Amino acid sequence: YALRWFTPTVEVDLCGHATLASGHVVMKFLEPQRQSVSFRTLKAGMLTVARYADMLVMDFPARPAAATEPPPGLLAALGGMPREVLRARDHLVVYDSAAEIAALKPDLVALANVDCWAVIVTAPGENGVDFVSRFFAPAQGVPEDPVTGSSHTTLTPYWARRLGKTELEARQLSRRGGALHCTLNGDRVNIGGRAVLYLEGHIEM
Repeated sequence: YALRWFTPTVEVDLCGHATLASGHVVMKFLEPQRQSVSFRTLKAGMLTVARYADMLVMDFPARPAAATEPPPGLLAALGGMPREVLRARDHLVVYDSAAEIAALKPDLVALANVDCWAVIVTAPGENGVDFVSRFFAPAQGVPEDPVTGSSHTTLTPYWARRLGKTELEARQLSRRGGALHCTLNGDRVNIGGRAVLYLEGHIEM
């Protein structure tokens, strides 16, 4: 299958939610005998979604981040006191605690005017969660994403290196929230989650 992704305003180069949902639709309705499905994408190459028990696992390219200077206005728009800033496609801003991540109230108007595609904020997790995060991309039509598969292609290499482990439990601290099981496999990241059908209908065109 071919696959492309769009926010309300732009086309994006990688999206976890829509890939997971597409895999679910193929393996639940179109070809229920399948245990995996591959998608050809414009910018992320071939992506696979496979069944593992009650979970769907996506195979994505890793996007490791490197240390960088924050662009003007970024830290003021986010708030708080981060310990470091890195960059892959998105800027990765690291804080010291999950409480700091939960408490952030970024100025989304100011953030939309910062020279960066999107911003991931992250910190160590608690109670069995290895790390937490949030994701902001107001310039791309996404003020705050509830759960972001693509950001974990950058988060997983960072936390795998920092924590010295390749299997990680993650939690995104948006208002809705979400849990992800992440595994670093060389230059690939496996991201596991679950899909739930919430709507069926017909569109006449």
